[in-house]
Amino acid sequence: MAQRHLDPTDPTAAAGPPPVPAGGDALADYLRAQATEFLRALRLHRESGAGAHGNGAQSSGAHPSGAHPSGAGAVDRGRGRGPAPAPDGPVDAARALRRAARRLSGTLHTFQPLLDAEWAEAMRPELAWLSGTLALEHAYASRLDRLLQALHRLSGSAAFPAQQQAGRAAPARAAATADPAPVTPLAPSVTRPSPADRGNLTVGAAKAGALLDRQLTLARTRAHSTALQALGSSRFHAVADKVALLASEVPLKDTAAAAADLRPLAAAARDRLTDAVAALPLVTAGNPYNAQALVHGLSPDPAPHPQDAQWHQVRLLLRLHRYALEVLAGADADGADGADGTTDVRLLAAGEALDRHRDASEAAAAAAQAARTPRIAPATAYALGVLHADQRHEVEAARYAFQHSWRKEPIRL
Repeated sequence: MAQRHLDPTDPTAAAGPPPVPAGGDALADYLRAQATEFLRALRLHRESGAGAHGNGAQSSGAHPSGAHPSGAGAVDRGRGRGPAPAPDGPVDAARALRRAARRLSGTLHTFQPLLDAEWAEAMRPELAWLSGTLALEHAYASRLDRLLQALHRLSGSAAFPAQQQAGRAAPARAAATADPAPVTPLAPSVTRPSPADRGNLTVGAAKAGALLDRQLTLARTRAHSTALQALGSSRFHAVADKVALLASEVPLKDTAAAAADLRPLAAAARDRLTDAVAALPLVTAGNPYNAQALVHGLSPDPAPHPQDAQWHQVRLLLRLHRYALEVLAGADADGADGADGTTDVRLLAAGEALDRHRDASEAAAAAAQAARTPRIAPATAYALGVLHADQRHEVEAARYAFQHSWRKEPIRL
């Protein structure tokens, strides 16, 4: 009897057995890689001489050259992997530190059932605290730059005194503002006021910019001090020690967790995101002009905008979903946020739109807060009101962009 052979052209025969689902070992590898990135960024951050996390500020007061012994030991114990390309400076090192902390915290949240419950519950809020604390100073600096650029675009005037004198208040911006040359004018915007109102806006724009500079620089300075205290605290060094242990040993729940399938937990994160997006007013966001959202901006109520919270929550869930995909794909820890070879382009576009939404929303809130300053000139209040409306328009534009990107078919890079 003739022997039967498999047809070599049969794709199912050539493919071999189905791939083994990513299990707890893949999760452990991902956590170890992120822990190593955390420790490497911490070491580079200290070697650069930056005691604070941002903009090249010196830290001799909070981080002496000897550094905390537990932190130094943690770095030494975490050098399990080969060296990664060094960041360009303390800003990049701090960004890598925040990125690793975010990924560790998000991964612990998504895959907590496979990990030691007590350890994960204690570790996750500490990582979230660290990431949030380190991000504050950068957030205030970016918000100020965004608002000053918007004022300049709306008024069409020369550089504001606040932009020219910013170096006296923020050491990080001293090099950028030392050049006395005027700021390059930006392209006109569709939200620019009519010529009849341009005069009133120009009169108050300089004072509005100076007021925003004072308020946000003060907030940034306080965030800088808070970060210095956090990086020198025993709480931070305890986190660094735990991350160092994580770089060598991941506390899985039990031996069965090493072979567990990660896909159900990742699918649960995706379902939470899908449900949250389904609850958004995407039909309203599909319109270029959301009058209901803009009317609320005229209210004297200082409470946050009622529509923003849902969108901020979707942004957080989208980040958790992307981190879960990184775990499943075995994404390299050195990659940018979600920029790996298996990333869905739709998720990248949606994430960028939600980032713009958050930035514009917070900038609008800062403009509204400045407009509530007692005894400011009417022209200043008018300029801040126009600025607030402009940023709320940016919020609606970001929602519109998210609505269009989310409804597209997934496209893999």
